[in-house]
Amino acid sequence: MQKWYEKLFENYGLNYDNESFAQGTSGECDFIEKEIAYDKQTRILDIGCGTGRHSIELTRRGYKVTGIDLSDSLLKRANEKALEQNLKIDFRQHDARELPFSEDYDLAIMICEGAFPLMETDEMNYQILQNAAKALKKNGVLIFTTLNGLFPLFHSVKDFLAMEKQEGNAAYNDNAFDLMTFRDHNITSIRDDSGNMIDLECNERYYIPAEITWLLKSLNFKTIDIYGAKLGAFSRNDNLTTGDFEMLVIAEK
Repeated sequence: MQKWYEKLFENYGLNYDNESFAQGTSGECDFIEKEIAYDKQTRILDIGCGTGRHSIELTRRGYKVTGIDLSDSLLKRANEKALEQNLKIDFRQHDARELPFSEDYDLAIMICEGAFPLMETDEMNYQILQNAAKALKKNGVLIFTTLNGLFPLFHSVKDFLAMEKQEGNAAYNDNAFDLMTFRDHNITSIRDDSGNMIDLECNERYYIPAEITWLLKSLNFKTIDIYGAKLGAFSRNDNLTTGDFEMLVIAEK
């Protein structure tokens, strides 16, 4: 039986790129470049690459990137976009819980909830972090964004998503945040690339900073820095607050 995140991305490659959360690519790549000191020898793994927006932008800037995703639909769109720009990118279909890499990359990125934290159990989410860590060389860096568990303690997830919604984007209804599991359960409604409206029973895991720190320390990351994640404008100057819907995590092995 398909999981909600598999069904969501089954036929969504075109409309995905129009979502408001996918509009910060250039600024996010600016930050990534700065973090790796503009070193073009950096080998980059883009986990949950989706339609390849970060992989394509980083490749265009001269970096060697491998993009992996679970979705045929998103990878098909990623390859089409790369071809349109005459870029050769190594896009592969993999489950982020079972990656074949071992100390192959200098940097791994998971931006905009790429794989983590969409899984249905905490153990599965942890497997994704394990595989990201395993893929990195010594002194490798992991940069990812995830949902900030401090936000729903002080604000309504439903009201925030309704406020951020733009015409043609996914809609989120019947939100119910579970304080025991830190999961938001909702009905996500999208129009797929064939024009069909699809309603999905979704749930996503929100993490508090202390959890992320503990998880990454258990995977032997030496330094772990956490900030607020601003769309298209990541910065180490943005201290994480309860008003940040997402957090930005930078960890070094």
